[in-house]
Amino acid sequence: MIKKTIWTLLALTAAILPSAPMAHAATILTFSLAPAGVGVPGSSVNFTATVTAPNTNAGAIFLNSDSFTIDSPLTVNDNPFLLNFPLSLNPGDAFTGILFTVNIPVSAPVKLYHGAFALLGGSDASALSNISGNVSFDVTAAPEPTTWLLVGCSILCLAAFRRKLSEQR
Repeated sequence: MIKKTIWTLLALTAAILPSAPMAHAATILTFSLAPAGVGVPGSSVNFTATVTAPNTNAGAIFLNSDSFTIDSPLTVNDNPFLLNFPLSLNPGDAFTGILFTVNIPVSAPVKLYHGAFALLGGSDASALSNISGNVSFDVTAAPEPTTWLLVGCSILCLAAFRRKLSEQR
């Protein structure tokens, strides 16, 4: 009897939940990031984005601030957004430009790093708590090409040395 009651409550919740109003603001901008997520330790990677306000928006969407996260030890510089992006986008408007830069320290291990970037704003110039749009991204810290060349030459030298030793036996 208890299992039947639980299943009934779950079914009712599943039926009601999609029509219930959400407590937070919906995402009202769309992002398209250009693939530029590979850099060598000690460099910076620019992320160019196209941000679009759909025609379904009721009015202008103000781009008041941003929020971001990224795996350590990488850091994000959001100055390109703060200095170059428009203050607002009207329905149907789009803007393309460098959204942010990821700095890869010299000491960063060679691997894949994950991050997220969100634009904060809303329907007025003082809105800061609503997420107007967000995007996830990856950055790969890759070794310098000269490092690969050095490793390849070392392997060739070791192979030649081993061959010479086997010929002497």
